[in-house]
Amino acid sequence: MLPPRILLVDDHALFRCGLRMVLDAGIDGLEVAEAASLEEALRTPMQDPALVLLDIQLHGLNGLEGIALVKRKWPEAAVVILSSDVSPQKIRLALDRGAAAFVSKAEPADRILGVIGQLRQGLPVAGEAAQAPVGDAGAALLTPRQSEVLDLMCQGLSNKLIGRRLNLSENTVRGHVQAVLAALQVSSRSEAGFAARQRGLVA
Repeated sequence: MLPPRILLVDDHALFRCGLRMVLDAGIDGLEVAEAASLEEALRTPMQDPALVLLDIQLHGLNGLEGIALVKRKWPEAAVVILSSDVSPQKIRLALDRGAAAFVSKAEPADRILGVIGQLRQGLPVAGEAAQAPVGDAGAALLTPRQSEVLDLMCQGLSNKLIGRRLNLSENTVRGHVQAVLAALQVSSRSEAGFAARQRGLVA
């Protein structure tokens, strides 16, 4: 179990205050340090934080650029990216750069505490935490057109047939299919169908 030492990096003082209250209430023996920027975070007097909660939108270096700096200074620390932008591109970039998890700022407090709890126990949570909340998955990840393409993909239609049905060029459909695969974080049409049914995006 990782020790309850958490470094919270966010340039919004009100958000930091609110999140700190959530962490205080949910984690026994918590030790928290706060910083409004990456530069300030790297000068923190806290010795070896176990987790770093890092906002993407920061003044100066942003959170995505800062993951490598945090990991270089504290190689054992788990980095959790917090963001109001849950676009698949941002999620994938954060995880590729070494974040242990990506959590939407819109998530309820127990969800954020749950992700932190899993990381402290050494459990992998990146895939789960990278997903938008289930109830909002369609709205958060897919455009209306991509949702239509996904539905037809799940019916087994080829790109050519999807194009005829939606009056789109095959090339345009191919682009929508790639966007759908990226949004669902899968690599094939069959995996997309499985993920979409799991999340209730298609019947």
